[in-house]
Amino acid sequence: MTTTTDNLVVLRSYDNQMQAEIAKSILDSAGIFCTLRNEMMSMIYPTGIVPVQLMVGRDDLERAAQLLLTGNGRF
Repeated sequence: MTTTTDNLVVLRSYDNQMQAEIAKSILDSAGIFCTLRNEMMSMIYPTGIVPVQLMVGRDDLERAAQLLLTGNGRF
């Protein structure tokens, strides 16, 4: 299946870019396409003003959420 930007939904929002990157790497390792939105904006503005959003395909939402809950800690 090809994931398009029309098919992406927000799985989680993070105030900390490092946590968002760790969560993304967990999903990448599992073969789930994901991307981060607002990652550069979060570096410009103070923490929490513009959260980093972890985006996944609508069809992968449930599996991705489960992986982050059972991964190495809660991401």
